[in-house]
Amino acid sequence: MAEMTLVIANRNYSSWSLRAWLFLRNAGARFHEVRIALGEPQTRERIARYSPSGRVPVLTDGALTVWDSLAICEYVNEVVAGGSGWPAERAARAEARAVSAEMHAGFMGLRSEMPMNIRARRRVVLSPAAQADVARVLGLWDHCRARHAAEGPWLFGRFSIADAMYAPVVFRFQTYGVTLAGRAAEYVRTVLADAAVQEWAGAARAESETVQADEVGEPV
Repeated sequence: MAEMTLVIANRNYSSWSLRAWLFLRNAGARFHEVRIALGEPQTRERIARYSPSGRVPVLTDGALTVWDSLAICEYVNEVVAGGSGWPAERAARAEARAVSAEMHAGFMGLRSEMPMNIRARRRVVLSPAAQADVARVLGLWDHCRARHAAEGPWLFGRFSIADAMYAPVVFRFQTYGVTLAGRAAEYVRTVLADAAVQEWAGAARAESETVQADEVGEPV
């Protein structure tokens, strides 16, 4: 199989890039990485060379182009991971897909008011909608960990696409000082201890670009 190419944006800010990249790394995929910084004069033109949607991440594999994070994870799950990106048991697999789809399509308050900014430590005043999103995420994590604790430390025991989908939220909670306890706190420690997550975070902190729209809140 030819080496895939994954096009990402700034590691510090691009939560969707992190999702795809993290699953590829944990799946053991061989891929070439192209990083395109956001907010530069040539950003739009450079992304358009790879992505029909004009957004990142985008995966190319020979003549194939996949331009959505969850679709990228699904493709890599089929061609590299042998289906192990989802739980083996049917009910758990269905729930993992539902949890991932909820993250993919929802949590708009959390996303807009708590943009991923790995380098920063900020304080924000959240709207009721964003507070409800935070509570929902914490509830999901607690539910999944309560049901699958005996199988391992990830949401569904073993690392899955669901964990890739929620990894950026772990960074958001760290950045904005969300209070954590119990199973949610344990889960955050699991994610932050992952070697691939640490690699991404280290590279994010080494970046020099600033996306001003994502520099929200008061520095702590």
